[in-house]
Amino acid sequence: MTEISWWKTIFGNAEIEHVVQSMRDKCISQGRVTEEFERNLSDFFEVESVIAVNNGSNAILIALMAIGICPGDEVIVPNRTWIATAHAVHLLGAKVILVDTEEKRPIIDTTLIENKISSKTKAIIPVHMNGRSCDMVKINQIAKKHNLFVIEDAAQAIGSRNSKGLLGTQSDIGCFSLSVAKTISTGQGGFTVTNNNELANKIRAIRTHGVENVKDPYEWPMPGHNFRFNDLAASIGIEQLKRLPKRIKHLKNIYELYKEHLKGSEFKLIPVDITSGEVPVYNEFLISKRDIWVKKLADHDIETRSFYPSINSARYLEQTKERYINSEAFSKSGIYLPSGPDQPISAIKKTINTINTVSYTHLTLPTIYSV
Repeated sequence: MTEISWWKTIFGNAEIEHVVQSMRDKCISQGRVTEEFERNLSDFFEVESVIAVNNGSNAILIALMAIGICPGDEVIVPNRTWIATAHAVHLLGAKVILVDTEEKRPIIDTTLIENKISSKTKAIIPVHMNGRSCDMVKINQIAKKHNLFVIEDAAQAIGSRNSKGLLGTQSDIGCFSLSVAKTISTGQGGFTVTNNNELANKIRAIRTHGVENVKDPYEWPMPGHNFRFNDLAASIGIEQLKRLPKRIKHLKNIYELYKEHLKGSEFKLIPVDITSGEVPVYNEFLISKRDIWVKKLADHDIETRSFYPSINSARYLEQTKERYINSEAFSKSGIYLPSGPDQPISAIKKTINTINTVSYTHLTLPTIYSV
C-alpha cells in the first residue's frame, strides 16, 4: 500500500453523527436537510439560488438544459478540462467548440474565443481549473456582444476568488462538484448557483423530471430527469462546509511549501495566484520524463497522478485537426503531487525531500527537512 496517497481528505465524527441523526429523523431522500444545505451554500456564495444535484457532471448538464441547449447548437469549451464539461454538451446533441489555453495557465485563452463564435454558438463554458480565475470580465463582455449565455464550470474552485468575488457567481449559472477529490465533499454530489430566478426555477424543475415545482401535475410540462440530491449527502455537506475556511488555509500552506522548496528543481510549478484569492486544490507541475518520475516516486511510496488528456483527444467529438499547442504541453507533461485538504504536512515534506534527493543524488545535497 502506498504510504502517501496523491489525495487526502477526511470525513470526521461530525459528519457521521449528522448522517445518523438524519437517518433517525427519516431524512433519507431529498428533503429538508438538502434544503438546509442549499441555504447554507446560498449564504456562503451570497447568491439567490443554490440547487443541489447528484454530481458535478450533472450540474453542468442541467445548466445547459436550463438555457435551452439543443441539437445543432454550439458551445465553446476550453481544451483543458475534465471530460464531463464536454460530455454535457455532447449528450444534448450540441457541438463542442474547443479553444486553447493560455501559455502558462491551463485556463481558456480569452483572446481566441471570438474567432470560434458562429451563428450556432449559444454559450461559453469557462473552466476555473484548480481554482484559477478565468478572465470573467472579458468573457462576459464577449457573451453580451454576441448574446450568449455563460456557464462557469467551477468544479475545482469552491472558495476561490478574484477581484469581483467568488468564482462561479459571475455568470448566468455556476456549477460545482462535491466529489471526493475536492476541497469539500459529500462523496458524490454537486450544485448550481444563480441569481436568475427564471433559470433557478427551470433547474429545480428539470432536477425532478420537470415537475419539482408543480404539485399534482395534470400534464408533463417540460423534459427533465432524476438529478436529485439526498439528505444523507446533505448531512455530510453541512459539516464539510464548516471546515472550508480551515481547509482553504491548509491548501494554500501546502502550495507555498512546494513553491518554496521545489524552486530550481526539475518540477516546474504551474502557478496559482493565492494572493488574489485563488485556492490551489491540487499541486500541479510540469516535468519532463513524467512516466519515469511517477515510477521513481512510487518506489518511495509516494503516489502521483499524471494529467488527464486534453479534450481534443476525444475523437468522437468530431473536432478539426487544429493544434492546441498550449493545452497539449500541459497534457504531455503535467503531474499532480500529493494534495488534499487533509494531507499531512509531513507527507508534503517527505515528497519534497524525496524529489530533491533523487534529483541531486550526485551532488549529495542535504535534505531540507527532518521528517
